[in-house]
Amino acid sequence: MVPSIKTCFQLMDRYEMLDNIREHSIVVAKIARLIGCELMAAGEPISLDTVIAAALLHDIAKTSCLVTKKDHAEEGRRICLQNGLEEIAPIVAEHVVLQNRIADDRFSEKEVVYYADKRVNHHSIVSLEQRLAYILERYGGNGRGLEQRITDNFNQCKALERALFRKLSFAPEALALRLEENPPQLAQCIGGHDDLA
Repeated sequence: MVPSIKTCFQLMDRYEMLDNIREHSIVVAKIARLIGCELMAAGEPISLDTVIAAALLHDIAKTSCLVTKKDHAEEGRRICLQNGLEEIAPIVAEHVVLQNRIADDRFSEKEVVYYADKRVNHHSIVSLEQRLAYILERYGGNGRGLEQRITDNFNQCKALERALFRKLSFAPEALALRLEENPPQLAQCIGGHDDLA
């Protein structure tokens, strides 16, 4: 099942998502929706409902994992499965590290959510380089090759960005501006209303 936007917010409440994580998730969902609309216009078989729900719930386990120190992507997958959200569980599981790209010129919902998450620092839209710098500063000093794994993951994301934006009508640098300029068109993509405003 793919949950409605309303159900996503109810799940955020049930799992006591912190306000700052909720704000981050909403911005990720807006970016994912924009990219999803653009990919659909380019002929990609993207489900906007799935993209939006997975983006809203990608950090559903983050609040509890701040205490438990568990892997929030894996815990998020588990929460999705417990709530009958089989369609979005694998997307949530791969929002931190993308495991299997389908092809260099094809995109699914998981690539969209993975990329959108990497473009948001707290609730601000940033470049991949800015997000990488933040992640390295925050998490990179934990040793055991973590800094290299983080850098490798962002290199994969940069390759995804190059491939993705060959299909989109704007450049990565224009993402924030495009989001501000086009909310009516985005709303039309999901049935004429904008529940993320």
